[in-house]
Amino acid sequence: MNAREQRQQQRDRDDRQAVERLVPVWLQETERHDADAARRAREGWRSGSLPAQAAQDLALWVTARVNDTGFNRDEGPDVAGPARITPADKESVHRWLAAQGHEV
Repeated sequence: MNAREQRQQQRDRDDRQAVERLVPVWLQETERHDADAARRAREGWRSGSLPAQAAQDLALWVTARVNDTGFNRDEGPDVAGPARITPADKESVHRWLAAQGHEV
């Protein structure tokens, strides 16, 4: 295995870790707003295949959370909440979703 393949494998592992950290937070928030959508997404997550709508919702959610965070001098990178979501996390989630065949 060459260095490029090793970097790709590491990035894939990092992406998966970000997704595994953030999906439970997203599902919990979704549950508060749309129990049926959360149930479908949770079932898909557990079976290893998010429905297309759930994948789109996850992509939009992570993007919105990064935008809410702001990452500016006034607010700083730390926002109260169940998980800190960075721009790198957003990119990881989007890459992971794309690797699963979802349009992001």
